[in-house]
Amino acid sequence: MRVEKRAIAELTLCYCVAQIQYRGEPHFLVASEKEHECLLFDEHGRLADTVWEGPGGTMSMVPLPGRDGAFLATHRFYSPNNSKEAKIVLCRHTESGWAVRTIAELPYVHRFDILERGGARYLLACCIKSGYEYKDDWRFPGMTLACRLPEDFPDNPDCVLEFTELKGGMLKNHGYCRDMHNGVMTGLVTCEEGVYRFTPPAAGESGWKIELLLAEPVSDCVMLDFDGDGRKELLTLSPFHGDTLRVYHASGEGYVKVFEYGEKIEFAHAICADIICGRPMAVIGHRKGKRDLLSVEYAGGEYRVGVIDHDVGPANVLHAIVDGKDVLLSANREINEVAYYELSER
Repeated sequence: MRVEKRAIAELTLCYCVAQIQYRGEPHFLVASEKEHECLLFDEHGRLADTVWEGPGGTMSMVPLPGRDGAFLATHRFYSPNNSKEAKIVLCRHTESGWAVRTIAELPYVHRFDILERGGARYLLACCIKSGYEYKDDWRFPGMTLACRLPEDFPDNPDCVLEFTELKGGMLKNHGYCRDMHNGVMTGLVTCEEGVYRFTPPAAGESGWKIELLLAEPVSDCVMLDFDGDGRKELLTLSPFHGDTLRVYHASGEGYVKVFEYGEKIEFAHAICADIICGRPMAVIGHRKGKRDLLSVEYAGGEYRVGVIDHDVGPANVLHAIVDGKDVLLSANREINEVAYYELSER
């Protein structure tokens, strides 16, 4: 695989990446995890605007479906030890610039997503913990919450979002991945207890379905059919901010481990999975040790791990198609670098 890299911006402790529609064209967002900016780039990696100067603390950004230049983001989650004032904000581009307003005060909210089913939209929010009294205090497990978005959201500034706790007791509730399952948009949430699938209610129903897919500590995960057998494998990074990459194959008895990477990848964090360069591939980044950006794929009857970039310390990464080419946008946090990679076959 051929890799062409461009460093497109310097952003202190760049962390979160997302793709949105802006003025009718695909754009990228990159935000800092500390008190720094959120930057907007066009799909070719050219800086288009500064969305905000602060307050930062952005762990997640999710575009509003069907809305141009509008997205939700977390603010003021600066670390698991400094996230009591975390919130979800609505950001929209207006004639006078970017407008940001708080839509939900959710202490310790780390990941969230908008899921749709049966004509309804739901905001699924994951809180990494529920309290603390000192640094690295994990005595107060996190939780996963949800609310149905009102039909007039986000146009009614007075609408109130009413969240319901779906599941508590989720220690180190860190990772999230959207997954289409049997034609339904679902959310995979990872914590010390394992990997859970949250499925929104069908039309006419009120309750969410919650399934435990894997009962062991997991920091982040993705689902993809790596081996082409028609069933998605579960790729995990474990434990919390851990150093182990594993792949599990779906079987009649749940998920069975079929691969474990022989090298330790310290502080594994960045993760995405898609059809890249015409084949199923995951992209993994870790923030300590070699600090590599890695590819994971199944070829020749085995899983193979390759190096895309070295000593960059990615926090998050996304894949997109630009002008028919495979592109990765990576927040290389440990060197304050926003990087744009074009991937192709040699």
